[in-house]
Amino acid sequence: MPAVPPRERVPDFDAFGITAFTTTRDAGSYGTHSDEPVRDVMARWDSLRASLHACAPRFATASQVHGTRIAEHDGAWEGWLRVSEADGHFAPRRGTAMAVTIADCVPVFIAHPEGATAIVHSGWRGTAARVVERAIAAFSRQGLAAAELRVHLGPAICGACYEVSAEVATALTGRPASGHPHVDLRALIAEHARAAGVTSLTISRRCTRCDNARFFSHRAGDAGRQLAVIAAIAEHARVDSP
Repeated sequence: MPAVPPRERVPDFDAFGITAFTTTRDAGSYGTHSDEPVRDVMARWDSLRASLHACAPRFATASQVHGTRIAEHDGAWEGWLRVSEADGHFAPRRGTAMAVTIADCVPVFIAHPEGATAIVHSGWRGTAARVVERAIAAFSRQGLAAAELRVHLGPAICGACYEVSAEVATALTGRPASGHPHVDLRALIAEHARAAGVTSLTISRRCTRCDNARFFSHRAGDAGRQLAVIAAIAEHARVDSP
């Protein structure tokens, strides 16, 4: 059986038959824009996919562009799907694993008890554009109410470490700013999710910059990237589980 990479789990999703986690520095980088040999990086991807295949035969990722597109996956395929220019994924049915790469931006995990899932990469641009609301809207189009969702905001840079320009702070908060203020992206995303109707929301205490020994951090100068992954276990796998 393939080795399971070191990870920061989202235990609240287990009861739904949904596995969700963020890999750690010990798992190695999943980014392809460093000087590390591509064969080593791709070996990690292949090992991760193999470890997930029994519960999720489909695996979706994307070229991330700090935008607001949420790619929707209908389940009519198998293997590894690489989507062009998307910063989130939504699967209305079980059996699709989805991942985003992060290094300070916020990984947003969203789950419904019936097995619909989403994962979002939300940096300052995505947060300012309320990308989390677009992901929640994908559930709503399937008849799944926001109040029924469970949302978790994973390891990311904390407000004490995230210093931005006045222009960025204004774009994020809608309030005039000056100097180089600090902004808590996860607090803002939580506000957006609650405004959209989410009532069950948790936030990781982990900061990628403060906990740089455990996570890669762009602000700390790291070229490496960790993965945030979510997968609702396929029905056949749930039935076959002991």
